[in-house]
Amino acid sequence: MNSANGAAVVVGVDGSEPALRAVRLAAAEAARRHRPLRVVHAFIWPLLRVPVGPLTGAPPGGGLRHQAEELVERAVAEAEATVPGIRVTGEIIDGEASAVLLGESPAAAMIVLGDRGLGGFGALVIGSAAVQVATYADCPVLVARGEEHPDGPVVVGVDGSPASRAAVEFAAEQAAVRDTALHAVHAYRHPGSAGPGDMQPLVYEESELRGEEGRLLAESLAGIHERYPDLPVTREVVRERAVAALTAASRRAVLVVVGSRGRGELAGLLLGSVSHGVLHHSACPVALVRTPD
Repeated sequence: MNSANGAAVVVGVDGSEPALRAVRLAAAEAARRHRPLRVVHAFIWPLLRVPVGPLTGAPPGGGLRHQAEELVERAVAEAEATVPGIRVTGEIIDGEASAVLLGESPAAAMIVLGDRGLGGFGALVIGSAAVQVATYADCPVLVARGEEHPDGPVVVGVDGSPASRAAVEFAAEQAAVRDTALHAVHAYRHPGSAGPGDMQPLVYEESELRGEEGRLLAESLAGIHERYPDLPVTREVVRERAVAALTAASRRAVLVVVGSRGRGELAGLLLGSVSHGVLHHSACPVALVRTPD
């Protein structure tokens, strides 16, 4: 995550209620981190050569660009009402939604999106734009869905990969700033292969397998206690599909965090059914953390 002084939390808005929910979530996140909030609307119409000003003979307050200005103003007002005194700015940027947000990401502390919406951000979760933003953004991406369970932990999906390590680091920081616990979930279904071309064993001891998976989880959390000595950390090793395990954990969580690349059950997180499962079924907001290149 961009930790430079002044890096803003960026929220994409389109005038929908889910986008306003994202604004409220982003405002709270910016306040916790003592960062400014930047409200951005992707304005695609100039690219399509659609007239954006008032029609001939129409009142001067009409037109697509004026509508965009109004929705940004509403979003800024929503942020200010959520966190009085917050530093917040709004901007309309010509372009397609994912391209606009990816352009914002190098200088952003985080990008926040609604789970569905209208116009420029309408397909961010269920379509290709979400994959593009979460896969290529240079900062974590937070999707506002479900509800934050304020007494719950920050849940993180762990599979031992570099991506899940980045997710653990981010989740621990999130738990610390929220003054709540970290709950690490490792889901497995069968023994993993040691390398390319290795065959999985036909017979294995369940207790030994569970012990190995538990050690993998412990290794993934190494160093967290030293950096956050007061952070309560719980572990869960479960023989289950990752989507089911994380969805179940989300029902009592304030946030679910997953890495954007992984192996095993989390390997296809942003490319297939696991990503859609977590984003569509989580009962709380979801953060996606990309492994640094």
